[in-house]
Amino acid sequence: MTEHLFELSEHTDTTVFYGVNNANIHLLKNLHPNLRLMARGHVVKISGSEEEANRLIENLKRLERYCVDNNSLSEDNIIELVKGNVPNEITFEHLILHGVNGKSIMARTANQQKLVKDFEKNDLLFAIGPAGSGKTYTAIALAVRSLKNREIKKIILSRPAVEAGEKLGFLPGDMKEKIDPYLQPLYDALSDMITPLKLKEYLENGTIQIAPLAFMRGRTLNEAVVILDEAQNSTTAQIKMFLTRMGMSAKMIVTGDITQIDLPLSQKSGLIDALEVLQNIKGIARVDFDVKDIVRHKLVQRIVEAYEKRAKKQSPTLKVVKEEEKQEVLILKK
Repeated sequence: MTEHLFELSEHTDTTVFYGVNNANIHLLKNLHPNLRLMARGHVVKISGSEEEANRLIENLKRLERYCVDNNSLSEDNIIELVKGNVPNEITFEHLILHGVNGKSIMARTANQQKLVKDFEKNDLLFAIGPAGSGKTYTAIALAVRSLKNREIKKIILSRPAVEAGEKLGFLPGDMKEKIDPYLQPLYDALSDMITPLKLKEYLENGTIQIAPLAFMRGRTLNEAVVILDEAQNSTTAQIKMFLTRMGMSAKMIVTGDITQIDLPLSQKSGLIDALEVLQNIKGIARVDFDVKDIVRHKLVQRIVEAYEKRAKKQSPTLKVVKEEEKQEVLILKK
């Protein structure tokens, strides 16, 4: 009788792999009655004949790959994989990854699909467009996929800590409790793609880092996918500081909606400035989302369209007012 240890990768969620109350391990024991199995942490201990143990290890490798790719592992999947069959599953052309409970996370619109393609070819991407168009969600899905495929070692998500039109005043708690409200949308997206225990582990060991933009200064970000969300609320100095953090084997995605700037009127959006300065530079791509990409409630698209329609109606009036102001200034100077 020999003893073997099979170690699961750090990206394997043991709660999914082992099943509820170790149901998947019990099934594997039944499928390999001549072997003894014991699972603890990320290690499966196998005792038995050399030949059977090696056969089980090969099966475990296949099961682990399926579990990481699909974020799920059912008893039916195990039986099919142990038999050497590929489980029946729906394949999608624009699938990015499988989220929690095997949820299919796809690039659902033409511009989301363009973002996926441009991510493969460029190290810096700008994703610009209205609320609900999937800019941030698709970007985070690409980052999680890169992490699972071991193309990077960490994910860094950042946002400017800018209030949306209201003064919140003093916020109680420690630093994390103060900034978490600004970063909650990022946690929401991650919780769709990574199970709670695994996400907690990643956050605790620094594999996934979420921080306000101001905390990026002085860092060099290597072997990471770095996402700056709500970049329209960054200043010119902030976004320059952020973009120059890029290290070796890193990719950056900058997302924002230039119609929802919460900065003081006297400050120019760093996102608008960066788009002007960095246009036509090789290695940088820009994807412009529009109302057709909105994948939230159908009313969101109608709301955005209504605001755009009003803005177009108001723009001629604003031009007239500005011309009148110029004339008044000239008269005063005379």
